[in-house]
Amino acid sequence: MTLNFWKSKCFSACGIGLFAFAAGSLITGRLLHGNDVKADSNRVFELRVYHALPGKLPALESRFRDKTSKILARHKIQAVGYWVAEDPSANSFIWIAASSSQEEEKKNWDAMVADPEFQQDVIKAEQTEKTVEKVDVSHMSPTDFSAIQ
Repeated sequence: MTLNFWKSKCFSACGIGLFAFAAGSLITGRLLHGNDVKADSNRVFELRVYHALPGKLPALESRFRDKTSKILARHKIQAVGYWVAEDPSANSFIWIAASSSQEEEKKNWDAMVADPEFQQDVIKAEQTEKTVEKVDVSHMSPTDFSAIQ
């Protein structure tokens, strides 16, 4: 009986150890794969820098806050964020948009530009108020080590 008791304890301990090892391996594997980057992602970003005319930056911010951002969202143009330059003399309004692909980006922008509300509340307002001197646009793809993919 004593031999069977120790055999039983040994098998139980080995079973528990084997189970713990397997569970630890699965969890570790999951954690490691969770940090994998998707280098083959088609996601694209668009950096837009609006250079406002002197004194017009508050009007441009207001238009984006009240009108443009809502129209962008309705047309599935995901604004990652909006910024103004810390140097007030720069008169720069900066924002980044994200799209799942270049094709999706083009489709969404075309739909937005054709939107009557965009034409009336943004394009015509800009023609009347003249807030923007120029716009710089850059299309970007994330690197394989970028925090934003």
